[in-house]
Amino acid sequence: MSTDVTAKTPAPAPPGKGGSATGDSLLQLMLDGMRRNMRQYGMLFALGLIVVLFAVWTDGDLLLPRNVSNLVLQNSYILILAIGMMLVIIAGHIDLSVGSLTAFVGAVGAVLMVNNDIAWPIALVMCLAIGAAAGAAQGFLIAYLGIPSFIVTLAGMLTFRGLTEIFLEGQTIGPFPEGLQKVANSFLPEVGPNTNYHNLTLLLGLAVIAFVVLQELRDRKRQQDFALEVPPTNLFVLKLVALVAAVATVTMLLASYKGAPIVLLILGVLVVGYGYVMRNAIFGRHIYAIGGNLPAAKLSGVKDKKVTFLVFLNMGMLAALAGLVFAARFNAASPKAGLNFELEAIAASFIGGASMSGGVGTVLGAIIGGVVLGVLNNGMNLVGIGTDWQQVIKGLVLLAAVGFDVWNKRKVGS
Repeated sequence: MSTDVTAKTPAPAPPGKGGSATGDSLLQLMLDGMRRNMRQYGMLFALGLIVVLFAVWTDGDLLLPRNVSNLVLQNSYILILAIGMMLVIIAGHIDLSVGSLTAFVGAVGAVLMVNNDIAWPIALVMCLAIGAAAGAAQGFLIAYLGIPSFIVTLAGMLTFRGLTEIFLEGQTIGPFPEGLQKVANSFLPEVGPNTNYHNLTLLLGLAVIAFVVLQELRDRKRQQDFALEVPPTNLFVLKLVALVAAVATVTMLLASYKGAPIVLLILGVLVVGYGYVMRNAIFGRHIYAIGGNLPAAKLSGVKDKKVTFLVFLNMGMLAALAGLVFAARFNAASPKAGLNFELEAIAASFIGGASMSGGVGTVLGAIIGGVVLGVLNNGMNLVGIGTDWQQVIKGLVLLAAVGFDVWNKRKVGS
């Protein structure tokens, strides 16, 4: 007769029971949350690392208030283009014409305002309409005639570059009206008592912090209401602290110089508006749908041709706005304006988390990608790196970003 004795392994202590178990489980939760949200947080971490690297390398010159203000002004037109390009890439397309279109719209604006003395607000509306019409023409060929976007926009790149030369007759035209120059170069006015800081910028920064916190809390609650997975509370709080610290730092730096540039307000309106459309509006969901799975989107009743047409129309209008901002900043329209702008916008989108296969990306991601490129350009100029090596480094950064996206997809798939 034998006795069967079964050894029982003690059950692990649940989270919250015991000091070391609590610490280990909390750390594991945070690591798991970071792995699941690597796409969302990876580029923010990379941006912070690049800023710290160049801040040390330049002995703090990168974070001087004047330099931060110049960073905003110098990269505003690329960030505007990146917003539109992100939508195009999410929809599963590409647009190679935006650099030439910015130059063409700048040339048209110069002819209207400088040569024909048309009031700049009227010329501004006309130029935006021209950009929208150019985008609509390309969108029609892509959406309704089925010509690949690469071919259509490559033809557009050549066409708009040639039209720019024709309109300007090979010359540089300027200066632009003072009102338009202020849009691209001026700052918010000084108001209130003397505090050694720009008061309006401080108030604007507080408003942005409140908006960011409320938006993050609202998004988290919405995900929980739909039983979607959300990051651990500790990681979420850490993210909020990092965002608030980043906004507060930029606010103080800008308020220490001349305040927030006017073009930064334009960018803010675009980011909030397009962010809302892509998160909450039916049109935004349809863009994600046709980029993520076109056959399924068609079966679900999504009007894919109309959506594609509107995406390119929107890209043309944003390219026109970027062209006017660029021309007004440099106070002249040049035949060589806009060179490689399309590559910068595409790079910003992919660095910011867009996927080559479509269906993935955010407006904020495009802004982060554009800021990464802007900080790289500015930092390398400050430390004296030549333009040849700058191109090499930016190419490697783009390759690393896309490679990370491919690696992340394979890891999730496995």
